[in-house]
Amino acid sequence: QVQLVESGGGVVQTGGSLRLSCAASGRTFSSHAMGWFRQGSGKEREFVAVISGNGISMLYSDSVRGRFTIARDNAKNTATLQMNSLKPEDTARYYCAAKLNNPSLRGTGEHLYDSWGQGTQVTVSS
Repeated sequence: QVQLVESGGGVVQTGGSLRLSCAASGRTFSSHAMGWFRQGSGKEREFVAVISGNGISMLYSDSVRGRFTIARDNAKNTATLQMNSLKPEDTARYYCAAKLNNPSLRGTGEHLYDSWGQGTQVTVSS
């Protein structure tokens, strides 16, 4: 198993920015595609973005494309989510997740992810 720890959440005004980080344990980080999901109050958890194991390919949900950027540093075992132009509807708990030993982007369903962090809260005030 891979342990994932998110950080960087907080409260920000509409139009502001936040950068979330996900620190992963283990020595095969580049073998795992890394994704970000979010869950708003009273809502189901939804896909936000995913990055391939080599960091070359990314996929975003329609709701965040053009505003959020996912990245990774395999030397530091970290994945990040840069969130710009934040909106109140981005308010949610954000989770980092890993597709263990699967570096590809194919599929965005939660069931494809094996390890999850505890999440970090992002609140966007209007």
